[in-house]
Amino acid sequence: MALALLALGSNMGHPRDFLQFALNELAQLGQITAQSDVYLTAAWGLEDQADFENMALALHCKLAPEELLKACLTIEAKAGRIRKQKWGPRCLDIDIIFYNQEQIDLPQLQIPHPQLHKRRFVLAPLAQIAPQFIHPKLQLSVQDLLTLCQDPLPVQKIASQN
Repeated sequence: MALALLALGSNMGHPRDFLQFALNELAQLGQITAQSDVYLTAAWGLEDQADFENMALALHCKLAPEELLKACLTIEAKAGRIRKQKWGPRCLDIDIIFYNQEQIDLPQLQIPHPQLHKRRFVLAPLAQIAPQFIHPKLQLSVQDLLTLCQDPLPVQKIASQN
C-alpha cells in the first residue's frame, strides 16, 4: 500500500461539513492512518475571499497516483466544486502533497506538490501528522520546511479532530 499525504481545504458554505464529507469519501479509498486538526488559514494567492479551513491526512491506499488524483477530483465534484477561478473560493479542495517518495511531473499531476514549501497552510497541518517526512526533492523534513517557510499569512488551529 502506498502512503499518500493529502491537504484538504474549504472556504464556502459550511467548510467543516465539506471536510468531513471528504474524510468519509477518502476513507473508502483506503485507510486514513492520521489526520490533523483543522486550521483557519488566510486565503493564499487570491486573498480577497473568505478564510479557509484546512487539514492534512495520511491515506494508505492501493491506487496509483493518477488513479488517486482522479478519485480526489471525483470527490470534489460530488461535493459540488466547480472550477471557475484559479485560487478562487471553493467548497472543497483535495491536493496530493506526497505519494511515498515518488517524484511525478505530468501536466495534470506534480508530486511532490510544487508549491508546498511556500505555503504555511499546507505545512502546519502536515507537520502535525508527518513532521519527519522527508521531501524527496528538497531533502528536508516537513517540520524543517515549516520552520523555513516565509509565508506571512496566519494559520491558527481551530478544531481538534481527535
